[in-house]
Amino acid sequence: MISTVATFQQHDAATAASNVRRLMARQGLTFHEIVQTTGLDERTLRGLVRGTNNPHARTLHKLAHGLGVEVDELFQPSGSPRQAFDQATNPVVESVVQEHAEVFQGWSKAELDELASQFGTGGPLSEAGVLAAAEAINAKRALLQQVCVILESSESELLSDFVQLLYQRIRVAAPTTSS
Repeated sequence: MISTVATFQQHDAATAASNVRRLMARQGLTFHEIVQTTGLDERTLRGLVRGTNNPHARTLHKLAHGLGVEVDELFQPSGSPRQAFDQATNPVVESVVQEHAEVFQGWSKAELDELASQFGTGGPLSEAGVLAAAEAINAKRALLQQVCVILESSESELLSDFVQLLYQRIRVAAPTTSS
């Protein structure tokens, strides 16, 4: 069975704590409001904000959901040079996001950064390439949301077993490279 405990390193905990504080400030949320929207214990939330505890994956999903972001946004370093480079080399992304706002509704900064980091054949994405990549990211988001729901249900063990089986199949099928 796959463990649902997130393995944190000190750097990850500090990054998550910083991002939670930033998101709380940006949204004007108090500890009490986040406790209400996430169902988390206030002590757990304070430990996350201090970067002192190692939360379970379910805790991180509840926190991200309560903050209205994807879990990966909790671990994104703010203002990385890579993100600025990707946005500069793929300028059509911003205009497509503005022209097709309905496609990007509810997207996190991490998802927009992921989109900006993609390239089409021979260089930057075209408008059609941006929309195709956005559809793929939206499909991934929908699947992850379904997985989160299943993880909170009585079927979580079955999903864990299935994921482990698929993972083993991929590992066995992957060719090994030798130097």
